[in-house]
Amino acid sequence: MKGFVAVLLAVICFSSCSLKYDSEVSAEDVNPEFVFYETKMTRYENNKKTAEVYADQLEEYKNSDIAYAKNVTFKTFDNKQENDTEGFCGLLYADTANDIYELYDGIRLFSKKNDAVFRANILRWNAASEQLTSGRTDMVRIEKDGTAIVGSGFSASGVSGKYYFTGSVSGSIETENKKEGESEKTE
Repeated sequence: MKGFVAVLLAVICFSSCSLKYDSEVSAEDVNPEFVFYETKMTRYENNKKTAEVYADQLEEYKNSDIAYAKNVTFKTFDNKQENDTEGFCGLLYADTANDIYELYDGIRLFSKKNDAVFRANILRWNAASEQLTSGRTDMVRIEKDGTAIVGSGFSASGVSGKYYFTGSVSGSIETENKKEGESEKTE
């Protein structure tokens, strides 16, 4: 009886397994249509420059609004055509149809408006909602006016200019001792 049950289970397991043979993978979906090396791209909206992107390598795909870039330096501009934000990341994923941008590896952002530097390894920018976020456990460092804050679960609003951490936070403040001209650091 045990042998019969084992054979029956084997038949059920192997006969219920199926592969999807009708699914084709197009070479156009996995291979970039264009690859640019050492490139500079400028984005204009309503005849105003909104961004400049420099990349060691930029890949664009056919029938898609998705691009990938490597070793990216970028600048964004406000309505007055003044440099608003500049930064660097090792890798960039850009979904321009949905206004989603993901930055990876050695990210450094400098916000001129906030006079603050943001450092991280993973950040996501949703241009439609103007939200900059990290993963729940990903660490972000913010440096401003001699203060450095490091925390996880980072979220920043481009609308309100406020940022939050949902995880643990630590920091340090550097102040200058006016009598002796020395710096003092508190953690």
